[in-house]
Amino acid sequence: MPQKIVAGNWKMNLSLTEGLDLVKGIDACERDQNVRTIVFPPALFVNAIGARASGEIEVGVQNFHPESEGAFTGELSIKQLKSAGATIGLIGHSERRAYFGESNAFLKEKVDAAVNNDFEFIFCCGEPLFIREKNGELDFVKNQLNESLFHLSAEQIQGKIIAYEPVWAIGTGRTASSAQAEDMHKAIRSWIVEKYDQATAESISILYGGSCNRSNANELFSCPNVDGGLIGGASLKADDFCSIINAF
Repeated sequence: MPQKIVAGNWKMNLSLTEGLDLVKGIDACERDQNVRTIVFPPALFVNAIGARASGEIEVGVQNFHPESEGAFTGELSIKQLKSAGATIGLIGHSERRAYFGESNAFLKEKVDAAVNNDFEFIFCCGEPLFIREKNGELDFVKNQLNESLFHLSAEQIQGKIIAYEPVWAIGTGRTASSAQAEDMHKAIRSWIVEKYDQATAESISILYGGSCNRSNANELFSCPNVDGGLIGGASLKADDFCSIINAF
């Protein structure tokens, strides 16, 4: 069965002191121990956050470069990030796609780099509003997966994590209904069955990543194919984040 996962993407928020206080607060609250908990602070803070967090909270990075080294000013390699304590990374977040022009082909390079360096990742996919309004969301998301993730072998893709983030519901206060979320998650799992097999599909966690918060997490997580959440703004307050973890 897929793991239950709640991951907090801090984006470009919080000072180091604030981040340390946040992870201390998450550590202190009573959490469902059957839910895997991950935080994604700014890369600059990974080492310090990892040192403060208990072993029950994993620390990841929001971005990495696919090359192992070279003249890529301002970028960080998987080797560097692992040496700082990161255990997992995000690939394909909608903000990286939109603001930094990361294409499906470039994201495929990141996927391959992560696999080759034994670095776990959450692969993000999702449609913008104009695609949703044209009822093209299924084809759009399937193409993202086909071009960047589904080239992996059945062995390589086992146990991977996918996050569906409807772009129109990120930071807008709009949230996909539980029915909309379930429809997409069910479709993603069916594509994995189609490409690989049922056992592989059941090994992959599919998270919802569009304005999930303490008010709607219970309803979203009750959907059969929603295995958790990639949380943005609501991950910046320990009480809210813990409430989402306990929503299962």
